[in-house]
Amino acid sequence: MRLLILGRGKTGSLAAQVARERHHHIEVLGGAENANGSALTPARLQGIEVVIDFTTPSAVLSNIEACLAAGANLVVGTTGWYEKLPNIEASVEQAGTGFLYGANFSIGVQLFYDAARTVAEAGKYEYMGQIFERHHQQKKDAPSGTALMLQKIVEKSCGRELEITSFREGEVVGLHELVFNSPNDRIYLCHDAKSRRGFAEGAVRAAEWLSSRKGFFDFSRVWRELV
Repeated sequence: MRLLILGRGKTGSLAAQVARERHHHIEVLGGAENANGSALTPARLQGIEVVIDFTTPSAVLSNIEACLAAGANLVVGTTGWYEKLPNIEASVEQAGTGFLYGANFSIGVQLFYDAARTVAEAGKYEYMGQIFERHHQQKKDAPSGTALMLQKIVEKSCGRELEITSFREGEVVGLHELVFNSPNDRIYLCHDAKSRRGFAEGAVRAAEWLSSRKGFFDFSRVWRELV
């Protein structure tokens, strides 16, 4: 496949590396080359099967708009823009393209979410819960998209919205903790990303899956279909 990676940061660069390892033809655009999505013209995107966005919350909406206008399929790994999801979903349907987004493309995190659905049942009893998330100092948004998704999962399971505490320190890739305490015991569930490679691999696999599809997709609902 011909893939265009948006973003020359750590995750975007790793996604390009993973895509090459999987024998795809890769092009990369950095922020300086694509201010406000200006480089994403129909001519530039001709022949590109899927665009993968790992940029910033301030850049991603312009990139989405430009890709939809050009009719390009798009995988978005950038977070911090989800308040616009209903508008983007409507735009995707109007454009007739393929669009897949995810708060976290790690398969391990998706399994973590599944475990959290069970653990969150504790909130129906005498357990008090909290969510903690830690990321590197350069991360732009807080709380993380992964923590916000975890919060929604817990609320749906037990009807209670848990407080999220965010930390930005050092080079932490991504650490998420779900904790429930009672007078009798403590339940602790944790996902600790050792590297960004899990995010990159998931995004490239998502692009492979999306290449033959049209519609609006959430990675958390389709990840089991990836091969």
